[in-house]
Amino acid sequence: MFASRRPHSLALLALPLALLLLFVPILACAEPDPLIELQQRWAEINYETPENQRREAFGELAEQADQLVAANPEDARLLTWQGIIYSTWAGTGGLKALGRAKAARRAFERAIEIDEQILAGSAHTSLGVLYHEVPGWPIGFGDQNLARQHLERGLALNPDGIDSNYFFGKFLLDRKHLAEAGVRLRHALEAPDRPGRELADRGRREEVRQALQTLEQKLAARRR
Repeated sequence: MFASRRPHSLALLALPLALLLLFVPILACAEPDPLIELQQRWAEINYETPENQRREAFGELAEQADQLVAANPEDARLLTWQGIIYSTWAGTGGLKALGRAKAARRAFERAIEIDEQILAGSAHTSLGVLYHEVPGWPIGFGDQNLARQHLERGLALNPDGIDSNYFFGKFLLDRKHLAEAGVRLRHALEAPDRPGRELADRGRREEVRQALQTLEQKLAARRR
């Protein structure tokens, strides 16, 4: 009686295994997320590439981002990173820097239109940085009021993020709101690690420490 049940038990055990084997080729053929490739390459260029080679390297990465966005025009993640790449590329200078900054602004604005919360509000934070760093009229489109609005929105969407706290803290530091800047910068230093973003996190934390040193120097100057 018991022997008659054994083949059925083996068959039941074999069924999940057969189903698993069906998915193995699919998993093996899965393509890597192109966003991760953009993020990792950006970090390599920004933090490990010699400064005199960054402009060309960011230009090549921008071409890759353009192709990805052209193939996925409604992907707010890719649009956000297209903007980040163009804005960092603009930061390397050159005759076309303002044009690249404008391209970054368009990408951020489109990402926000699609989903402002994507990547924990990174498009708002990055657009705020752009408005803060670009010169104002008549040279560029910089606007400190818009910078603050977007940086505050980015912080609201990601209150514990390293980037949202660092960039708002840097804005406050530049605007001489030193006490508030210290709060944000120290919070940035305590932000949790981001999986897969180890290089970017190390580089950003070093920038936070440098900003805190600048803050201490400005506070010391005030006390004199």
